[in-house]
Amino acid sequence: MQTKLYQPFKNFNFDNNHCFLTGEPVLNQIPLTVFPEWIINKYDLLQRPFKMLDESMVSYGDIKLPVSIITQNKITNLDEKLAQSLKNGYHSLIQLPQLDLFLWAGKIVYGIIFKELQAAIKQYNVTKSEFNMSQGLIHKFTALHQMLQAITSPITFDDFKPWSIFLCKVYNPENEFTYRDEINTLTFSLRMNDFGLIINLQDNGVNQQYHQQTWDKIAHKTLHPIQFEELCARVFYSAYLFNRLPEYHIMPTESHVFIEAMPLQGMKAKPIFDEWQNKVYGQVLENFWKRWGFLHLEIIKNPQHPLSFLFDEEEDFLPPETILLPN
Repeated sequence: MQTKLYQPFKNFNFDNNHCFLTGEPVLNQIPLTVFPEWIINKYDLLQRPFKMLDESMVSYGDIKLPVSIITQNKITNLDEKLAQSLKNGYHSLIQLPQLDLFLWAGKIVYGIIFKELQAAIKQYNVTKSEFNMSQGLIHKFTALHQMLQAITSPITFDDFKPWSIFLCKVYNPENEFTYRDEINTLTFSLRMNDFGLIINLQDNGVNQQYHQQTWDKIAHKTLHPIQFEELCARVFYSAYLFNRLPEYHIMPTESHVFIEAMPLQGMKAKPIFDEWQNKVYGQVLENFWKRWGFLHLEIIKNPQHPLSFLFDEEEDFLPPETILLPN
């Protein structure tokens, strides 16, 4: 009998009676918080507002998922493995297998997607308005969900990594917790303790390649928070410019599931990324730099060379101690 993956997007089954990851019936199980409870407690997130796509506000502590006992145990094991490294910081995290980081971050992003879908379906049932979701998003979410089942099932990524991961050491203020995601591009960022982490969850590593020249200059250096947020802006924007929809071949066997990536170039001649536009990038960067008060016009005062705290005019790395801004 072949190993099968759960596919909730076939029938749009996102109720609270079935495990969000495996589809198993949920029998009086306590829901799983999307953000690990130790993070919620340490950074006082229980009541911190979290804005949903429909502009409604919930709290970090409100974002919970239906989960089976088996899935809960597997996720608890993963969370506990990550918790020690997250608490120890950058030098511990960098030793972890990237697959663990991908599954841990992917669970958070998909958990938020699950709650967004529940809210959208509830709104549809109340108003009977048309429920629309692009086939492209369904395709992305389905692929991510299939890959996350590696938490509970034997799944192998066949000679590819579906992610790009950027892990930096950062001079963060004590007890600061900054989380961002962009579910349309499946991009995640987290800044806490002494590190910053960015993951593109469904790009087959091409954002890492796209920013390789930048990464070569900053890898293993400690960044000022504004420098890390600039890196976030660059990666989030390039994820938006990424114009392919990755295709995967799922090969189930009796005891295992293999996932193979199809070539991104395909039959298309145009580049994998759309053209970078500094004006648009400046808008993205303004959003990431809100806490320091920089405006779009300041950022693109020189349209050919937007303001940067990562590099000087010769494109050399700026030591963080030269940046005269609060952390």
